[in-house]
Amino acid sequence: MRQIFLDTETTGLEPRHGHRIIEIAGVEMQNRRLTGRHLHFYLNPEREIEAGAKAIHGIDNDYLEDKPKFAQIARELRDFMQGAELVIHNAPFDIGFLDAEFARLDLPATETVCASVLDTLKLARELHPGKKNNLDALCERYQVNNAHRNLHGALLDAELLADVYIAMTRGQESLLAEETPAVKHHEPRPESKSRSAQPTRPPLIVLRATPEEEAEHQKILAGIRKETKGHCLW
Repeated sequence: MRQIFLDTETTGLEPRHGHRIIEIAGVEMQNRRLTGRHLHFYLNPEREIEAGAKAIHGIDNDYLEDKPKFAQIARELRDFMQGAELVIHNAPFDIGFLDAEFARLDLPATETVCASVLDTLKLARELHPGKKNNLDALCERYQVNNAHRNLHGALLDAELLADVYIAMTRGQESLLAEETPAVKHHEPRPESKSRSAQPTRPPLIVLRATPEEEAEHQKILAGIRKETKGHCLW
């Protein structure tokens, strides 16, 4: 199964109020293995970024001034998503923004391109009711290293989500970290790709019984046999 782990950063919280996507990233997984293919864009939103949103992702309008507009990347994005299952944390948020952007271009909604949408926030709430289930909390719960996540970022968050998803659905298959060359990568982030923390298991130490301990053990067993009249199971 082909999956795209997708994340966006935006100018604000509500697409119905005219807020736009300023960063979008998708990381491809095929049969639970990362392929190394991904798509990543920073976008000029043609409007101001709200202070609250900037505090979350740290992106300002000056940085986006020379970046492409959504219309310029829409076809490439749709081609990349074509036929895949989109895996998104809090999917209604990102899908709402994607559909609003596509509507501006008179393009069909996201669901006409992808095979399905999986909301990992919904999945996490089913697995861990009553607990925090944001991405940071899930990284901590499943020992996914997110120490380099100081601010939200679409590409980094998509990579982290892929690792969290594999950990949440462990038991199907383990993640094999074989990667193939990327088809295209716009504006690479300096952060290295995250991988689930896999501490090395120390060797098992076996302590053999001493002759004295063995003799004491046999003495105890003899007492048990006597008490049970020979029905001891040891």
